Amino acid sequence: MKKTLTAGLLLVALTAGALTTKEIQTVNIQSPAAVTIALPAGYDSVAADPYPVVYMLNGHGGNNRSWSTVINLDSLATVHRVIIVCPDGRNSWYWDSPVDSTMQMESYITEELVPWVDSHYHTRAYPEGRAITGLSMGGHGALWLGLRHPELFRNAGSTSGGVDIRPFPENWNMAKCLGKKADNPERWDEHTVMTLVEKVKPGQCNIIFDCGTDDFFYKVNCQLHDKMQRLGLRHIYLTRPGAHTPAYWNQSIRPQMIFFHDIFYPVE
Repeated sequence: MKKTLTAGLLLVALTAGALTTKEIQTVNIQSPAAVTIALPAGYDSVAADPYPVVYMLNGHGGNNRSWSTVINLDSLATVHRVIIVCPDGRNSWYWDSPVDSTMQMESYITEELVPWVDSHYHTRAYPEGRAITGLSMGGHGALWLGLRHPELFRNAGSTSGGVDIRPFPENWNMAKCLGKKADNPERWDEHTVMTLVEKVKPGQCNIIFDCGTDDFFYKVNCQLHDKMQRLGLRHIYLTRPGAHTPAYWNQSIRPQMIFFHDIFYPVE
């Protein structure tokens, strides 16, 4: 996994040299480690104030371009004055798979991608200057990575996220990453956000998540909300009519970006 992902980042680096104009830029790299990067209009690599970064993770069956089919990333980056980074999640659920050594997505994002972005763009290279969110599988991944890595992320979100994997043992290739649930129940318990929150310290992360009332993940999101309330973990949980669709995500990501913007630019 690491070798192919690194090769993809090298391709990004070759293209990044062209990002010198003060215009909206979106980089799309065709490789096993595809990454889409959207810069705000007027991006300045030597500006006095570096830019916050929002990592946006795709769902199962998607790729680095998935978010760009849901909403205009260039406009989103410009309105909120952030750099948006969308890696290809490769149906990984954003774990380091204990059964597939080629699928180590958590290590890739935290040890390779984040440092690479900080070294090639004018970023706020500290936890408070980063946010991570995603849709569906990517919503699970964003909370998984955001809550497990406070040294990197202090802001995390999820929309329509599969925040408890255990009710879905036969779905979305999860067994390929974890082994069958029936044979590995403890492993499945250890790899879900629903149990991860038990280890999170109050105030560790600014959290926002949502789910549509017609979504098959609605119940587990409500259960996560209830559990976080019992644990005393402050968060924002939003619900509205809607299903597991791009039309819902186009609307649901907007309050999350406002939430992150207000944290990144608190004086405005």
